[in-house]
Amino acid sequence: MSSVNDLTNGPTSLYEKRKSVFPKQVDGPFRRFKWLVMAVTLTIYWVTPWLRWDRGAYAPNQAVLVDLANRRFYMFDIEIWPHEFYYVAGLLIMAGIGLFLVTSAVGRAWCGYACPQTVWTDLFQHVERFLDGDRNAQIRLDRAPWTLTKLWKRLRKWSVWLLIAFLTGGAWINYFADAPTLQRAFWHGTAPTVAYGTVLVLTMTTFLLGGFMREQVCIYMCPWPRIQTAMTDEKSLIVTYRHWRGEPRSHGLKKASEEHIQTGDCIDCLQCVQVCPTGIDIREGPQIGCITCALCIDACDKVMGQIGRPRGLIDYATELDCEREMRGEASVSALKRLLRPRTLIYLALWAAIGIAMLFALGTRTRVDIAAAADRNPQYVRLSDGSIRNAYLVRVRNMQNRPRTMIVGLRGLPDGVMWSEGQSRAQASRTLRVDVPADQVLKQRLYIVAGAFGPARQDFVFTVQAAGDDKETAEDDESFVRPEEGQ
Repeated sequence: MSSVNDLTNGPTSLYEKRKSVFPKQVDGPFRRFKWLVMAVTLTIYWVTPWLRWDRGAYAPNQAVLVDLANRRFYMFDIEIWPHEFYYVAGLLIMAGIGLFLVTSAVGRAWCGYACPQTVWTDLFQHVERFLDGDRNAQIRLDRAPWTLTKLWKRLRKWSVWLLIAFLTGGAWINYFADAPTLQRAFWHGTAPTVAYGTVLVLTMTTFLLGGFMREQVCIYMCPWPRIQTAMTDEKSLIVTYRHWRGEPRSHGLKKASEEHIQTGDCIDCLQCVQVCPTGIDIREGPQIGCITCALCIDACDKVMGQIGRPRGLIDYATELDCEREMRGEASVSALKRLLRPRTLIYLALWAAIGIAMLFALGTRTRVDIAAAADRNPQYVRLSDGSIRNAYLVRVRNMQNRPRTMIVGLRGLPDGVMWSEGQSRAQASRTLRVDVPADQVLKQRLYIVAGAFGPARQDFVFTVQAAGDDKETAEDDESFVRPEEGQ
């Protein structure tokens, strides 16, 4: 019957209008830890491109650089080439497994402390609190009619937000070119157009996401809250309200004591709700809006101290620990909670990938060769009856100094080669080439061999660095002859 009445009264809206969230300032160990994480992450983001790292005269001296022009990725002493992109893939896999590990152990700690959306939103909220006042002052200003005073306060706040957002976008481009050089060109108007476009896009997205959308990004746009339910279990630490201790709520200690009402520790002061950056009520249980920032713990602990009750009405706890406490049993130790099969498997996978990548980095050679045979024509019959094939050979020098390389043949016993610009009279089994520092030398080579033999004969191009290091590499290829009777 009620559904019929609903239909007759008009369609039900499936969209809930946003309720503005104005978090209240709070102090406590978790708030101070968030300050520390914010300071560290923002410092890393803004300072890293300006760090210098000496790689010699032939390589850039920026410590962390994504050199798109030359297709290189530099991170301190590590240099990644395009064909070594599996190292980047390995880092991304490690980041994913690390996120699984953290979530299975301590819930959405990444979301609450280190996520860029959280960090920049927190920064914007502190700016807002500094300029407009704390929660009550912000609510009054939000509800006030538009006057010159309100317009001035809004423009003042938005200007600071835009400045922070602009510095955010301006710092991002520093990772893709030499930071001092790019910044000089940027302010002189001679930087590439893509640099200005990137700064504009990142400025506006930071301004909108951190200043206006805030908790909506965490609740509606980010996929991780949906994924994290599969990553947590009854042994994961999450922010929990101990309802068996807090209920029934007293709604005021004085009235409860006067009427001798049996109540729990919660006095329904709403401090936990007012400090929440996403505006949820943690007393309603785990929910998608909780980013486990633990600010509600700081607020509740402060109230418990003021009314003479023990802390921990809202606290980090596991579902199993909560069940034990309700039965009056002791909770499991933190170390035992962390060292369980699920987290150990994640940790083992994470460590194994990291160790494998470090081993590969430590044992990789800094020379490489790649060859591609000409397809049209595949072979040429010379006047003496011998067969010639042509190849485009790329010799890669991955050190930041010029090196002499010796290209050779293995297999194809009667084969000799010479480079473009030489004559057949200079042909031999080896060829010396000088490869510039941190570059790929392209060389067209001709190989000639007898007409008698298989139609496709496998052989190997080898390359060896001349000098003390003696690094080697090789690439398989085939020598093509005409079929018998042709």
